[in-house]
Amino acid sequence: MSRNIGVVGLGAMGLGVARSLLRAGLRVHASDVRSEVLQAFAVEGGIACANPAELGAQCDVVITLVVNAAQTESVLFGPQGAVAAMKPGGVVIASATVSPEFAVRLGRRVEAAGLQMLDAPVSGGAARAASGEMTMMTSGPAAAYEGAEDVLAAIAGKVYRLGPAHGAGSKVKIINQLLAGVHIAAAAEAMALGLREGVDPDALYDVITHSAGNSWMFEDRVPHILKGDYTPLSAVDIFVKDLGLVLDTARATKFPLPLSAAAHQMFMMASTAGHGGEDDSAVIKIFPGIDVPAPQ
Repeated sequence: MSRNIGVVGLGAMGLGVARSLLRAGLRVHASDVRSEVLQAFAVEGGIACANPAELGAQCDVVITLVVNAAQTESVLFGPQGAVAAMKPGGVVIASATVSPEFAVRLGRRVEAAGLQMLDAPVSGGAARAASGEMTMMTSGPAAAYEGAEDVLAAIAGKVYRLGPAHGAGSKVKIINQLLAGVHIAAAAEAMALGLREGVDPDALYDVITHSAGNSWMFEDRVPHILKGDYTPLSAVDIFVKDLGLVLDTARATKFPLPLSAAAHQMFMMASTAGHGGEDDSAVIKIFPGIDVPAPQ
């Protein structure tokens, strides 16, 4: 019999994860605040659940792919949360980007409820989630890994096991987000300068992606700018949050992060100007007088 696996949150990453689990032959239950997304997933062979509690009551493993700590708290421990409904010994895979301190507290609460938890933030974007090749930065007890081995194999190309203590996975993830946010901000700044100086933007992109100044984020995000398409895959406000977590973590030990602070301010400026829900590459819009192409 196929195991019952739950996915809470069918956003850009969660939907890819749910589909990867279906391809692996698992029985996949899903919960999301958008009924139309759930209905579409049910057509693909998934099982739509009205809320996380209904999902948790039927599932051996529950993966939360929501936006932040507050949503994680709500879907696990809220009035219709999954944890209270899950059977003892079940596994929660907590994959939102949260502070390490929150991950530690969450692990304690999940274990107090008779369950296991993996602190397991993810990276790789919607494309790798859809292909089952995400990178997962995980930490937690051996029993949690044992209960979720088939799930991890179905959704990830690389699972880093960073130790038995909750919080270790989240520490590595926010360091990754430090680099991701700084690289996006730097890519936007470079393209803004090129546009201001009248350089052909397509030629500039081609040169940089074949030169030492390239980065994964430059190569992935600048095409959004070139097309003038800011449909969010990862939004500006995600990096307001994630770089905020980076700075909060460093502030606790008075550790300076000047580049992170500058990038955070850039995303804050973009959000304040009304671009918070747009793709994170829209941070380029903070630069004055930049002629960003209109959608084709």
